[in-house]
Amino acid sequence: MANPYSDSPDYAFWERAITNVAEAHLDLVTNPPFAIGPGDAVATAGSCFAQHIARTLSAQGFNYLVTETEPSTPGAVDEGYGLFSARFGNIYTVRQLLQLFDRAYGLFKPADRWWHGRKGGFVDPFRPRIQEGGFASIDDLEADRTAHLLAVQRLFEDCRIFIFTLGLTEGWISTRDGAVFPLAPGVGGVPENPEYYAPHNFRAASMIADMEEFLTKLRSVNPAVQVILTVSPVPLIATFEDRHVALSTSYSKSALRVVAEEASQDKDWVAYFPSYELVTGHYSSGFFEEDLRNVRPEGVSRVMQMFRTHYLSGESRPVNAAPRENIKLSEEDRQRFRAVEGIVCDEEAIISEMDKR
Repeated sequence: MANPYSDSPDYAFWERAITNVAEAHLDLVTNPPFAIGPGDAVATAGSCFAQHIARTLSAQGFNYLVTETEPSTPGAVDEGYGLFSARFGNIYTVRQLLQLFDRAYGLFKPADRWWHGRKGGFVDPFRPRIQEGGFASIDDLEADRTAHLLAVQRLFEDCRIFIFTLGLTEGWISTRDGAVFPLAPGVGGVPENPEYYAPHNFRAASMIADMEEFLTKLRSVNPAVQVILTVSPVPLIATFEDRHVALSTSYSKSALRVVAEEASQDKDWVAYFPSYELVTGHYSSGFFEEDLRNVRPEGVSRVMQMFRTHYLSGESRPVNAAPRENIKLSEEDRQRFRAVEGIVCDEEAIISEMDKR
């Protein structure tokens, strides 16, 4: 009987794919199921790391779909447009993504309509940091939310490719109706009745079910859409679990990776892109800043280089071939990366609010 591994490609063996490969030549993508053409409308959503993919698409001249480009209601100000395909801010959990779809199509109407803004006015509980000063009135807020959800509908129906970066398993939910928020009450805004909210750490099985439901609903309104899932390599900034934040991070990323794997294995129109493995693997060195949390520009560039090579060109190169470009960033580029990272990372508000006390 022949050794069943005898005809396996080099990338199937650790020694050939990792041990004997220079870090600069490391490539973790094999056989992407589809490519993105210049005319394909691409929408992005997810954690902070998703912004890098959006910026890469725009810089390469691809059709990055943005359905909210400027204020369209009297109460809106010009903040947060274009960072994601619609002005929803960070979408950290799978349940949050599913509920965004349901809210956009009138399938779920949460009890929470508004929270008091920490800087005055009123904020949308489901995107509390898209307008730092809040809205002057509840009517202004709800008019803007109506316009926003219509833009979300257009996003789901018009995109050819939808890219979602999974970020967290921990979230805060309403005990009244199960609504999920990107930030805890008291961080992004202050609700009238704080007793109606509780932390929740989603388990892999429920997230797999949520992702399956979202993908089914997405295909129901856009039968030709293709999806790319990726997991953010950025660790949790804090955990509400009574354990070390490193353990919560390990659980969170592991469970999210399982969710992405299940979806990509089950559906030939769903792909997994390994940004998480490229940045966090022990075979990659120096990709984190001194805080050991934020990804250095060089790490972001390596991930985006791999994404461009395999998904934007449509031509996969051999796994161990030299990269097409060296990653050498000027200090100006470094500052630009850091500035963008700090704009809509809602998690950062957890620490910034504590620092003010």
